[in-house]
Amino acid sequence: MLELIKAGGFVMWPLLLCSVLAVAIIGERLFALQRRRVAPLAAAAVARDWLGRGEISPEQLKALEEGSPLGQVLAVGLVNRRHSRAIVREAIEDAGRHVATELSRYLDALGTIAAIAPFLGLLGTVLGMIRMFSGLGQAGMGNPAILASGIAQALTTTATGLGIAIPSLIFYRYLRARVNGLLVDMEREAMRLVEILKGGREVS
Repeated sequence: MLELIKAGGFVMWPLLLCSVLAVAIIGERLFALQRRRVAPLAAAAVARDWLGRGEISPEQLKALEEGSPLGQVLAVGLVNRRHSRAIVREAIEDAGRHVATELSRYLDALGTIAAIAPFLGLLGTVLGMIRMFSGLGQAGMGNPAILASGIAQALTTTATGLGIAIPSLIFYRYLRARVNGLLVDMEREAMRLVEILKGGREVS
């Protein structure tokens, strides 16, 4: 590893920083975006059960809100259940926007890493070529070590940049799709709750 860093020059340090950040973001988001943590089926079932019984206490609402992001959205709907349908929907949509922002946390940073890593690699390539031609200009063709050193820097940084960017982009797209899927599920459960509260749908 130290030999690679040495061969790639100082550009390897921001690339290594990008790789560490990418791994941390991917790991954290894979853990945080588990369906059972974001939109557990039990949360919606519990909310409907409370409505069926007509027993909804502040303590129950607090427990629902703290249990999951879906619980936060449903709790807002239950808090405003005595208001008009429009107000209930508006409150749920506002809560949903906050939840969506929370679920998407760090994903923009991951996308940025995927975008800049190849450019950092390209920067290392250019610096390696400059180093190579500068050395050749001073020592001539009689010193192949200068040529090898410049090529090594160019290839190392290019490969490192691509090696960081490709998995970062893959996971960025995957995690973005997961967030969108979870938001669709949460919206469906929230609208079902609105229909139960205001649209005459039976509680089930």
